[in-house]
Amino acid sequence: MQRLVTDGRIHPARIEEIVAKTKKQLEEHILEIGERTVIDMGIQGLHQELVRYVGRMRFRSSYGQNLLQHSREVANLCATMAAELGLNPKLAKRAGLLHDIGKVPDEESELSHALLGAKLCEKYGEHPAVINAVGAHHDEMEMKYVISPIIQACDAISGARPGARREMMEGYLQRVKDLETLAQAYEGVEKAYAIQAGRELRVIVEADKVDDKKSEELSFLISQKIEKEMTYPGQVKVTVIREKRSVSVAR
Repeated sequence: MQRLVTDGRIHPARIEEIVAKTKKQLEEHILEIGERTVIDMGIQGLHQELVRYVGRMRFRSSYGQNLLQHSREVANLCATMAAELGLNPKLAKRAGLLHDIGKVPDEESELSHALLGAKLCEKYGEHPAVINAVGAHHDEMEMKYVISPIIQACDAISGARPGARREMMEGYLQRVKDLETLAQAYEGVEKAYAIQAGRELRVIVEADKVDDKKSEELSFLISQKIEKEMTYPGQVKVTVIREKRSVSVAR
């Protein structure tokens, strides 16, 4: 600050000079992050502008999840899934890394991030399968290539896994409470516990009121009611536990 004020006055030209220098340094840092990322992931031939967009994702988060970390995770999942299915893992990894570049545009756009990402990929010469996978990962474009549903699935897996995205504590506690309350409303339910960050619901029933057949029906009914009445990431596994204990004492 002292270098900006030499005679008791602020010098706008000096401020502009430092702002310009800082912006240049940041752009260089962003490009360096992008280059390191594509080298580390073994992705070759990516246009310099797309490399820059990859670097920009380092400074953006989505639902509390760092965008570059998410994109790297999706890329690796895509490569693994594509390889298991006998598809091109390099192409799938490339699409996975680029699927969210529409979230870091240089200028605001009226397009959704998926469609904008597809437009950027097309502009910078990406493979048609990559363009389609990026544009279709939220069903805003028709899927025309076999890798497109892979990118969509892996994006959902990365976003839904426990710990990937931060939730407000109040919202999390309320969701757990709602799950338990929903199950306890059924006749014969003794206790209900939401575990695994709300991704599993264990329901303990009274053995003398609920038989084995009823237990199966109950797990289905509860799961259907959760689907219809609640909003939650991923899936919720419903386990109904029925235990009959017979106790005798030898004296």
